[in-house]
Amino acid sequence: MLHLPHQPLQVAAVPPQRTPAREDQTGPWHSEAVCRRDEAGLFFAPSKEPTAARLSREESAKRVCARCPVMVECREHALMQPEPYGVWGGLTAAERRVALARRRRREAELKASGATGHIAAAG
Repeated sequence: MLHLPHQPLQVAAVPPQRTPAREDQTGPWHSEAVCRRDEAGLFFAPSKEPTAARLSREESAKRVCARCPVMVECREHALMQPEPYGVWGGLTAAERRVALARRRRREAELKASGATGHIAAAG
């Protein structure tokens, strides 16, 4: 079995001027998505796509996501659903699985530390 060296996730960065989930939202966030003007094939893999082609396509999709005004909302949607396929909010399906696992681990740690602090204070 081939083992590749660990590489950090390559995700589209969230520019500082973007904020998650706007409060003044008048319509669905996806109506403002840049990807609505692109081919769906860029964001979703065709069956039996070769690895090199998939990686190239995903990087192209992430570049589209990087300039999207609703990238944060899209990413959060894909994490909350969870969307099992495609590039959403600058993350691939595999990257979303990792992000969700990290989020769940953090939430469990916070819950455990809160419970531990409560027990220590009572004891």
